Amino acid sequence: MAFGIKRAELIAWKRQAEAGEIAFLTHYWLDERFPDCTTVTKVACADRKKLVKWGRQYGLKEEWIHQREPFPHFDLLGEKQRFILSKEGKEEQLVKLGIPTIQHKT
Repeated sequence: MAFGIKRAELIAWKRQAEAGEIAFLTHYWLDERFPDCTTVTKVACADRKKLVKWGRQYGLKEEWIHQREPFPHFDLLGEKQRFILSKEGKEEQLVKLGIPTIQHKT
């Protein structure tokens, strides 16, 4: 079950993905299969080849892509979610939900 996102955020995510950009959408999420996770980030791109290439840099496998047209996407959870959002400069997606970000060493 997804919640904690605004319609404008969802529309912006869809537009970015449809335009062939790598689009990020983080929201609260409850699934009994993942009791330790309260959020998920959906990383989508209508250009599946581009999404596959993007995912490889983070060790994400092509077979992990959810093939939901027109928005094929990866689901990011837990530490992998925090790590990738940090590397991509998208930590604000976690901050807005009150999720701690990765502490960078200075």
